[in-house]
Amino acid sequence: MAKNNSLKSTLMVFGALIFGWLVIELAFKLWLDKAQSFMDKSDPSRDPDDDTTYQSSEASKSHVIVDPPKK
Repeated sequence: MAKNNSLKSTLMVFGALIFGWLVIELAFKLWLDKAQSFMDKSDPSRDPDDDTTYQSSEASKSHVIVDPPKK
């Protein structure tokens, strides 16, 4: 009987820890995202000119469709 109670207690503790972690993640999600973006910007080995997401969005805007010459 004592083994059954200790198993239930262990499961309750782990469940409470997981629930607490999820609550903290959801409560501070915006702040954590901002902190992550600031940390990404402060990386000295990263060159902002090599950022592919900015280049790909700018490149998609500069495409010009030209009709082929007619014969």
